[in-house]
Amino acid sequence: MLSLIRVLQWDRFTPRVYIAASTDNMSLQKAQVLEASMVGQADPDKLKVTVQFMQIYRSREVGQSYLTSVGTILIALLHALLLMIKIRPQVILCNGPGTCFPLCVIAFLFKVLGIRWSSIFYVESIARVKRLSLSGLLLYKLHIADLIFVQWPHLQKKYPQTLYVGCLM
Repeated sequence: MLSLIRVLQWDRFTPRVYIAASTDNMSLQKAQVLEASMVGQADPDKLKVTVQFMQIYRSREVGQSYLTSVGTILIALLHALLLMIKIRPQVILCNGPGTCFPLCVIAFLFKVLGIRWSSIFYVESIARVKRLSLSGLLLYKLHIADLIFVQWPHLQKKYPQTLYVGCLM
């Protein structure tokens, strides 16, 4: 995801908010390093104002049973609701796992209710060769994401409403 963010036109995507799972200790650190590397290319004072780093509860940890994940999904949705009210994003660029789904659901509900419009772009992992991840599959089947990008041509053939973009790394 950071490789993709690195090539965006940063002045068009401000403010930027990075959100990672509360159990993820590395992603926000990597995002902070990326943002710090851009300081030389941007006004440092503007950079501080336009970047935030936040954490969210995961809907489901890897290996967690579906039964016990009901409670964690509800907590994650409530937390996502609070974050979405605070952030009010125009664009959501996300990749799994369980952190993106609650944010996307809340953004979709806001869109349906006419409260706020957020474009949702989901980037499936290059490691997903034969089928979409659970997050990707839910976003696909429920028509929540505006665009789902896949990195394998046969994955796009299996899921025709996705967009094949090749390797993004």
